[in-house]
Amino acid sequence: MVVLEQGGSIGIVVNCLMFVPLTNSKLDVEAAQRAFAFSIGRVLDPLIYGDYPQEMHEYLGNQLPKFSIHEKYILKNSIDFIGINHYSSIYTKDCTNSTCSPTANRAIQGFLDIVAMRDGVLIGESTGIEGFYVVPKGIEEIVNEIKFRYKNKPMFITENGYSSPDLHEKQVNVILNDTKRVKFHQEYLEFLAKSIREGADVRGYFVWSLMDNYEWLSGYNVKFGLYYVDRETQTRIPKLSAIWYKNFLLNKTYPINIRAYA
Repeated sequence: MVVLEQGGSIGIVVNCLMFVPLTNSKLDVEAAQRAFAFSIGRVLDPLIYGDYPQEMHEYLGNQLPKFSIHEKYILKNSIDFIGINHYSSIYTKDCTNSTCSPTANRAIQGFLDIVAMRDGVLIGESTGIEGFYVVPKGIEEIVNEIKFRYKNKPMFITENGYSSPDLHEKQVNVILNDTKRVKFHQEYLEFLAKSIREGADVRGYFVWSLMDNYEWLSGYNVKFGLYYVDRETQTRIPKLSAIWYKNFLLNKTYPINIRAYA
Protein backbone atom coordinates (compact mmCIF):
# COMPACT_ATOMS: atom_id res chain seq x y z
CA MET A 1 0.00 0.00 0.00
CA VAL A 2 1.30 3.46 -0.94
CA VAL A 3 0.83 6.16 1.69
CA LEU A 4 0.67 9.67 0.29
CA GLU A 5 1.59 12.54 2.56
CA GLN A 6 0.75 16.16 1.81
CA GLY A 7 2.43 17.68 4.87
CA GLY A 8 -0.61 19.51 6.19
CA SER A 9 -2.13 19.74 9.65
CA ILE A 10 -5.53 18.65 10.90
CA GLY A 11 -7.38 20.48 13.64
CA ILE A 12 -10.81 21.28 14.97
CA VAL A 13 -12.49 24.55 15.93
CA VAL A 14 -14.51 24.76 19.15
CA ASN A 15 -16.71 27.57 20.42
CA CYS A 16 -15.13 28.37 23.78
CA LEU A 17 -16.79 30.42 26.48
CA MET A 18 -14.69 31.01 29.57
CA PHE A 19 -16.61 29.65 32.56
CA VAL A 20 -16.04 31.71 35.70
CA PRO A 21 -17.25 30.41 39.11
CA LEU A 22 -20.12 32.57 40.38
CA THR A 23 -18.60 32.43 43.87
CA ASN A 24 -15.35 31.18 45.36
CA SER A 25 -17.11 28.18 46.86
CA LYS A 26 -15.75 24.72 46.10
CA LEU A 27 -19.07 23.74 44.50
CA ASP A 28 -19.09 26.66 42.05
CA VAL A 29 -15.42 26.12 41.19
CA GLU A 30 -16.19 22.49 40.40
CA ALA A 31 -19.26 23.56 38.41
CA ALA A 32 -17.06 25.78 36.23
CA GLN A 33 -14.74 22.82 35.63
CA ARG A 34 -17.73 20.67 34.67
CA ALA A 35 -18.99 23.38 32.33
CA PHE A 36 -15.67 23.25 30.48
CA ALA A 37 -15.81 19.46 30.33
CA PHE A 38 -19.42 19.30 29.13
CA SER A 39 -19.03 21.98 26.43
CA ILE A 40 -15.38 21.99 25.29
CA GLY A 41 -13.94 18.80 26.77
CA ARG A 42 -16.63 16.62 25.21
CA VAL A 43 -15.24 17.63 21.81
CA LEU A 44 -11.51 17.81 22.53
CA ASP A 45 -10.94 15.04 25.08
CA PRO A 46 -11.88 12.20 22.67
CA LEU A 47 -9.63 13.67 19.95
CA ILE A 48 -6.65 14.04 22.27
CA TYR A 49 -7.10 11.42 24.99
CA GLY A 50 -9.39 8.95 23.23
CA ASP A 51 -12.40 9.23 25.55
CA TYR A 52 -14.95 11.60 27.03
CA PRO A 53 -13.95 13.69 30.06
CA GLN A 54 -13.99 12.03 33.45
CA GLU A 55 -16.54 14.62 34.61
CA MET A 56 -19.00 13.38 31.98
CA HIS A 57 -18.45 9.75 32.98
CA GLU A 58 -19.10 10.70 36.60
CA TYR A 59 -22.45 12.37 35.91
CA LEU A 60 -23.73 10.41 32.91
CA GLY A 61 -22.26 6.95 33.49
CA ASN A 62 -23.63 4.33 31.08
CA GLN A 63 -25.64 6.96 29.21
CA LEU A 64 -22.45 8.03 27.45
CA PRO A 65 -21.66 6.33 24.13
CA LYS A 66 -18.75 3.92 24.47
CA PHE A 67 -15.71 3.90 22.23
CA SER A 68 -14.18 0.56 21.28
CA ILE A 69 -10.48 -0.01 21.87
CA HIS A 70 -9.90 0.47 18.15
CA GLU A 71 -11.92 3.70 18.10
CA LYS A 72 -9.97 5.06 21.07
CA TYR A 73 -6.72 4.24 19.28
CA ILE A 74 -7.88 6.07 16.14
CA LEU A 75 -9.20 9.07 18.06
CA LYS A 76 -6.26 9.59 20.42
CA ASN A 77 -3.96 12.41 19.27
CA SER A 78 -5.84 12.63 15.97
CA ILE A 79 -5.55 16.43 15.68
CA ASP A 80 -2.53 18.68 15.33
CA PHE A 81 -4.02 21.94 16.56
CA ILE A 82 -6.99 23.43 18.39
CA GLY A 83 -9.01 26.29 16.92
CA ILE A 84 -10.64 28.55 19.51
CA ASN A 85 -13.67 30.72 18.78
CA HIS A 86 -13.81 33.01 21.80
CA TYR A 87 -15.98 36.04 22.42
CA SER A 88 -17.16 36.03 26.02
CA SER A 89 -17.04 34.72 29.57
CA ILE A 90 -19.98 33.71 31.75
CA TYR A 91 -20.56 32.97 35.44
CA THR A 92 -21.17 29.33 36.38
CA LYS A 93 -23.29 28.11 39.28
CA ASP A 94 -23.53 24.67 40.87
CA CYS A 95 -26.96 23.01 40.85
CA THR A 96 -26.27 19.97 43.02
CA ASN A 97 -26.81 21.98 46.20
CA SER A 98 -28.49 25.11 44.88
CA THR A 99 -31.77 26.04 43.21
CA CYS A 100 -31.42 26.26 39.43
CA SER A 101 -33.65 26.45 36.39
CA PRO A 102 -35.28 23.13 35.37
CA THR A 103 -33.26 23.01 32.12
CA ALA A 104 -29.97 23.45 34.00
CA ASN A 105 -30.62 21.04 36.86
CA ARG A 106 -30.10 17.94 34.73
CA ALA A 107 -27.30 15.39 34.38
CA ILE A 108 -26.97 16.04 30.62
CA GLN A 109 -26.14 19.67 31.51
CA GLY A 110 -23.72 18.67 34.27
CA PHE A 111 -26.02 19.98 37.00
CA LEU A 112 -24.84 23.54 36.47
CA ASP A 113 -26.28 26.85 35.40
CA ILE A 114 -24.73 29.84 33.66
CA VAL A 115 -25.68 33.38 34.63
CA ALA A 116 -24.55 36.80 33.47
CA MET A 117 -24.83 38.67 36.77
CA ARG A 118 -23.14 38.57 40.14
CA ASP A 119 -24.72 40.71 42.87
CA GLY A 120 -26.75 42.54 40.22
CA VAL A 121 -23.70 43.45 38.12
CA LEU A 122 -23.14 42.05 34.62
CA ILE A 123 -19.93 40.10 34.05
CA GLY A 124 -19.08 42.58 31.30
CA GLU A 125 -20.49 45.17 28.93
CA SER A 126 -23.31 43.87 26.72
CA THR A 127 -22.79 43.30 22.99
CA GLY A 128 -25.07 42.76 20.01
CA ILE A 129 -25.34 39.02 20.69
CA GLU A 130 -27.44 37.87 23.63
CA GLY A 131 -25.23 36.08 26.15
CA PHE A 132 -21.99 37.62 24.86
CA TYR A 133 -20.23 40.17 27.07
CA VAL A 134 -16.98 42.09 26.87
CA VAL A 135 -14.57 40.32 29.26
CA PRO A 136 -11.03 40.78 27.87
CA LYS A 137 -9.29 38.69 30.55
CA GLY A 138 -11.38 35.71 29.46
CA ILE A 139 -9.24 35.08 26.39
CA GLU A 140 -6.14 34.69 28.57
CA GLU A 141 -8.02 32.39 30.94
CA ILE A 142 -9.50 30.13 28.25
CA VAL A 143 -6.18 29.83 26.43
CA ASN A 144 -4.44 28.90 29.68
CA GLU A 145 -7.18 26.38 30.52
CA ILE A 146 -6.76 24.68 27.15
CA LYS A 147 -2.97 24.94 27.39
CA PHE A 148 -2.85 23.02 30.68
CA ARG A 149 -5.60 20.51 29.94
CA TYR A 150 -4.22 19.54 26.52
CA LYS A 151 -0.47 19.78 27.15
CA ASN A 152 -0.04 23.01 25.22
CA LYS A 153 -1.12 21.65 21.85
CA PRO A 154 -0.76 24.39 19.18
CA MET A 155 -3.70 26.79 19.20
CA PHE A 156 -5.23 29.31 16.83
CA ILE A 157 -7.74 31.97 17.84
CA THR A 158 -10.01 31.36 14.87
CA GLU A 159 -12.72 33.88 15.86
CA ASN A 160 -12.76 36.91 18.15
CA GLY A 161 -14.84 39.99 17.56
CA TYR A 162 -17.28 42.64 18.71
CA SER A 163 -20.77 43.70 17.69
CA SER A 164 -22.42 46.80 19.11
CA PRO A 165 -25.53 46.23 21.25
CA ASP A 166 -27.24 49.09 19.37
CA LEU A 167 -28.86 47.14 16.53
CA HIS A 168 -30.90 50.05 15.21
CA GLU A 169 -30.03 51.84 11.99
CA LYS A 170 -27.29 54.39 12.48
CA GLN A 171 -25.76 57.09 10.37
CA VAL A 172 -22.86 55.71 8.37
CA ASN A 173 -20.34 58.03 10.01
CA VAL A 174 -21.36 56.65 13.44
CA ILE A 175 -20.95 53.05 12.27
CA LEU A 176 -17.54 53.84 10.81
CA ASN A 177 -16.27 55.40 14.04
CA ASP A 178 -16.31 52.05 15.87
CA THR A 179 -14.07 52.97 18.78
CA LYS A 180 -15.60 50.27 20.99
CA ARG A 181 -14.58 47.59 18.49
CA VAL A 182 -11.03 48.95 18.45
CA LYS A 183 -10.96 48.95 22.25
CA PHE A 184 -12.34 45.38 22.31
CA HIS A 185 -9.63 43.97 20.04
CA GLN A 186 -6.89 46.00 21.69
CA GLU A 187 -7.77 44.72 25.17
CA TYR A 188 -8.38 41.10 24.13
CA LEU A 189 -5.05 41.06 22.27
CA GLU A 190 -3.26 42.44 25.33
CA PHE A 191 -4.52 39.53 27.44
CA LEU A 192 -3.79 37.04 24.65
CA ALA A 193 -0.24 38.38 24.47
CA LYS A 194 0.09 37.81 28.22
CA SER A 195 -0.82 34.12 27.87
CA ILE A 196 1.65 33.77 24.97
CA ARG A 197 4.43 35.35 27.03
CA GLU A 198 3.65 32.77 29.72
CA GLY A 199 4.21 29.93 27.28
CA ALA A 200 0.90 29.28 25.48
CA ASP A 201 1.58 27.93 21.99
CA VAL A 202 -0.76 30.25 20.10
CA ARG A 203 0.13 30.29 16.40
CA GLY A 204 -2.41 32.78 15.02
CA TYR A 205 -5.29 35.19 15.65
CA PHE A 206 -8.21 35.89 13.33
CA VAL A 207 -10.67 38.78 13.70
CA TRP A 208 -14.34 38.06 13.15
CA SER A 209 -15.11 39.51 10.72
CA LEU A 210 -13.42 41.23 7.79
CA MET A 211 -16.74 42.79 6.78
CA ASP A 212 -20.31 43.03 8.01
CA ASN A 213 -22.06 39.88 6.84
CA TYR A 214 -25.07 37.66 7.42
CA GLU A 215 -24.85 36.50 11.04
CA TRP A 216 -26.93 33.33 11.41
CA LEU A 217 -30.32 34.07 13.04
CA SER A 218 -29.39 37.73 13.55
CA GLY A 219 -29.18 38.43 9.83
CA TYR A 220 -27.65 41.75 8.85
CA ASN A 221 -28.60 43.54 12.09
CA VAL A 222 -25.51 42.32 13.94
CA LYS A 223 -22.32 43.86 12.60
CA PHE A 224 -18.93 42.35 13.49
CA GLY A 225 -17.00 43.62 10.48
CA LEU A 226 -13.95 45.81 10.16
CA TYR A 227 -15.55 46.98 6.91
CA TYR A 228 -19.01 48.49 6.54
CA VAL A 229 -21.05 47.13 3.62
CA ASP A 230 -23.67 49.31 1.92
CA ARG A 231 -26.41 46.75 1.19
CA GLU A 232 -27.78 48.82 -1.70
CA THR A 233 -24.53 49.32 -3.61
CA GLN A 234 -22.34 46.59 -2.05
CA THR A 235 -19.70 49.26 -1.47
CA ARG A 236 -17.25 48.27 1.27
CA ILE A 237 -15.87 51.06 3.45
CA PRO A 238 -13.14 50.54 6.08
CA LYS A 239 -14.18 51.40 9.61
CA LEU A 240 -11.85 52.94 12.17
CA SER A 241 -11.15 49.39 13.38
CA ALA A 242 -9.84 48.38 9.93
CA ILE A 243 -7.40 51.27 9.94
CA TRP A 244 -6.32 50.49 13.50
CA TYR A 245 -5.89 46.78 12.80
CA LYS A 246 -3.84 47.42 9.67
CA ASN A 247 -1.50 49.66 11.65
CA PHE A 248 -1.38 47.14 14.49
CA LEU A 249 -0.25 44.43 12.05
CA LEU A 250 2.37 46.81 10.67
CA ASN A 251 3.53 47.50 14.25
CA LYS A 252 2.51 51.14 14.06
CA THR A 253 0.80 53.04 16.87
CA TYR A 254 -2.70 54.36 16.24
CA PRO A 255 -4.67 56.16 18.95
CA ILE A 256 -8.22 54.86 19.22
CA ASN A 257 -9.77 58.27 19.89
CA ILE A 258 -9.07 59.52 16.36
CA ARG A 259 -12.37 60.26 14.66
CA ALA A 260 -11.43 59.49 11.06
CA TYR A 261 -14.95 59.97 9.71
CA ALA A 262 -16.17 62.97 11.68
